[in-house]
Amino acid sequence: MFVDRITIFVEGGHGGSGSSSFRREKYVPRGGPDGGDGGSGGSVIVRANDSNDNLAHLRNRKFWRATSGEGGGGGQRSGSSGKDLVITVPPGTILIDRDRGNVIRDLRSPGEDVIAARGGKGGRGNQHFATSTNRAPREFEPGDPGESRWIVLELKVIADVGLVGLPNAGKSTLLSRISRAQPEIADYPFTTKYPNLGLVQIDFDRSLVVADIPGLIEGAHAGAGLGHDFLRHVERTRTLVHLVECQPTDDSDPVANYRAIRRELELFSAVLAAKSELVVLTKMDLTDSETTLDRFRREIDRPVIGISAVTGRGLAELVERMYESAKLMAEVTSDE
Repeated sequence: MFVDRITIFVEGGHGGSGSSSFRREKYVPRGGPDGGDGGSGGSVIVRANDSNDNLAHLRNRKFWRATSGEGGGGGQRSGSSGKDLVITVPPGTILIDRDRGNVIRDLRSPGEDVIAARGGKGGRGNQHFATSTNRAPREFEPGDPGESRWIVLELKVIADVGLVGLPNAGKSTLLSRISRAQPEIADYPFTTKYPNLGLVQIDFDRSLVVADIPGLIEGAHAGAGLGHDFLRHVERTRTLVHLVECQPTDDSDPVANYRAIRRELELFSAVLAAKSELVVLTKMDLTDSETTLDRFRREIDRPVIGISAVTGRGLAELVERMYESAKLMAEVTSDE
């Protein structure tokens, strides 16, 4: 199961109460106050860990509470602090305060973390309240409550290249040919139900992470089809590879199909629509594919790469173009 958005309740541990105590020893007639401090409560920490690739491991637990601190004791003994509770999430997870709507943190890299709910501070014991006029104070402080809130964890897959297009455009097949990923592949629409990631090893020191995004249809930006829930994953990619079926099984026009998906990207996000894009015509092993390729290039008036996952045509060129485009966009981003 692939889960990319969940809502959970996080609560830091409460601080332990301070102690009200006095020294009572046989040969110390004026013992005085010796109440210890309470321990601080543990915090709830959300940490990015690349051993997780989605949020499915969190789906069965709604409430996450760190342990509370222990109360102080006599003899100036401080209570022990509560243990922090660490929630691991995949890199690319955004933490959002559900009620306020603000982004708490965007955890992009493995090892990054954020305190989602801070533990309460322990209370002071009565030893801290002794003065020259009040030598036997009985005052002490209760521990502070831990922070609590509802947070939304939203995953946006991080990849160098995102494969987009209509269902059956050949995205999963392409990913299986250029990487070791093994996405589900079939000859009917909506085979891909969640993003698949594949590592494309070009040579010894060059590689790409490619994401196969579930097929989009017209109206996806407004909630139609399976692709709407995953459009946000494309926002993380540096460059897009737009796959268009050379001879669609429904006899639709490839040019119209290309323009329909471009329109969905533009309606969903101006930033997404502005990303660099490689246009690819797939299934070039079919009859009359060359004629379709020539017409396609003329009508959209931009470079188009023709590929065939069956024969391997154009795959090497496409991988090189993907790498160069992703590298260029990475340099542009770092300069900004």
